[in-house]
Amino acid sequence: MNLLFTVLEILGSLGMFLFGMKIMSESLQRLSGERLRSIMHAMTGNRFSGLTTGFSVTCLVQSSSASTVMIVSFVNAGLLTLFGAIGMILGANLGTTTTFWIISILGFKFSISSIALPMIGVALPLIFSRKPRMKDTGEFMIGFGLLFLGLMFLKDSVPDIENNPEALEFITSFTGKGFVSVISFIIFGAILTILVQSSSVAGAITLTMAHKGWIDYPSACAIILGENIGTTITANLAAIGGNANAKRAARAHLIFNLIGVTWAIFLFNPLSDLILLMVGPRDTGPESLPILMAAFHSTFNLINIALVIGFVKQLERLVVHFVKEPEGPGLLAPQKSPHMTYESAMIPHTGELNIAEAERDVDRMGMITRELLKIFTDLFEQGGGEDIPSIVLKAKQLEQESDILSFETTAYLLRCSSAGLSEATLGRIAALLRVVAELEEVCDCGYRLVMMAERKHRKNRVLPPETLGQVREFSNIILQFMDFYSSRLRGPVNATDMETAYQLEKFIDSFRKRMRKDSMNRMQLSGDAVKAEMLYVDILNNMESIGNHSINILQALRHA
Repeated sequence: MNLLFTVLEILGSLGMFLFGMKIMSESLQRLSGERLRSIMHAMTGNRFSGLTTGFSVTCLVQSSSASTVMIVSFVNAGLLTLFGAIGMILGANLGTTTTFWIISILGFKFSISSIALPMIGVALPLIFSRKPRMKDTGEFMIGFGLLFLGLMFLKDSVPDIENNPEALEFITSFTGKGFVSVISFIIFGAILTILVQSSSVAGAITLTMAHKGWIDYPSACAIILGENIGTTITANLAAIGGNANAKRAARAHLIFNLIGVTWAIFLFNPLSDLILLMVGPRDTGPESLPILMAAFHSTFNLINIALVIGFVKQLERLVVHFVKEPEGPGLLAPQKSPHMTYESAMIPHTGELNIAEAERDVDRMGMITRELLKIFTDLFEQGGGEDIPSIVLKAKQLEQESDILSFETTAYLLRCSSAGLSEATLGRIAALLRVVAELEEVCDCGYRLVMMAERKHRKNRVLPPETLGQVREFSNIILQFMDFYSSRLRGPVNATDMETAYQLEKFIDSFRKRMRKDSMNRMQLSGDAVKAEMLYVDILNNMESIGNHSINILQALRHA
């Protein structure tokens, strides 16, 4: 009964620690959401800037699992190259070592419990504030306090080794066997991290075990190496629903950490001795172990980065070789690229950056609108002869793809909005929801135009020669409007942009009215071509509708 109670106490302590970290990480994401997105968007192909970015993002969210999921998500969305992602993964591995230092210094060197509860008390009124930043700051403080209260309870729940000598005998059976012992504890560290799905939680458990005297210095170092392998499982789980590049980024994370653990195994004794030399003369007793472990974790990652940073291109080629592009069903098939799982019990929540996935699909919808109008223009002017059925089929598949993207992106954004997000991010999601709806309408108009062009040739509707030039001119204006809103889908829309948009929309309206009036005059003069002229008027009306939806898209982005 005592054993069961102890186990439940440990699990409860871990639960409080993990819940505190979750609250702290999510509030930090809200507080720095815009900064995080700008950091990720500004990422270049330079491996050193990628390293700095990965380190900064991981320090901000205090979770390497969360940051690597973000990286995989951005690769999947096409916002990061695989080369840049690998550099960021190297930085994320280094950034996670800051958690070890925070826990080692604050959790074991100071009585954090004496300030944790007062911190929660100070934060309590802040979470009821109407100001988002005040509320997020309060949640961060509460998360920070809960994290260290959980760590305090964990330290108190884990039995002292002096009062439980039988446990020491059990652990001793795995120590003192050289290489076999190192491998055994590496496997233990990997399994522990996979089970708890958080390197921070696994690290807290390991630090507590060391502080309580359950494991010695070499065993603790071996467990840390194992945790570096186990933490890669999160990114690989996140990449399951992603494209080939997302899977490659996750595999790069695994290979990088395996490379590090491999050389560290063969140089285990020199590396652990180096830490003792660097930290300075001190014993390796339980009281000193947390700082030594943090130093070992940081040094191991720094050396591993120094060894691999010059071979990022080679690592990129290796993962490309391992993960092949899936064979598509053909050029005319819809380009179906699924979202990654928004949230799962196995994957950390990164709501502030999840909209990158939706933005990728919004961009794709913008491209489809242009493709459909281009198909219409070519078909209207040149006909297509025997190729008309295949051209119409391509347009139909593009329209179906837009329907799929619209449905999935809308559902995805709604799931994102159900999480606790900053007001700015919620505003961005609301704008994207409207943009998706407008883009779907534009795609429908584009497909209708293609079908009208097909009917013109199938029914042999003959229009005056001047209408060919008018439709070409009108299409070019619409294409210009499409290029304009497509270039603004990612960035802010300012007052100057809106003035340009209003001028384009006004010109489209006046052009349609003038062409429609000319068509009516022709119908009055000659009743033989009424059906052809009515088709022409329908084309003009649909093109004007595209202009109306285009201005709606820019208005939505303006208020994002």
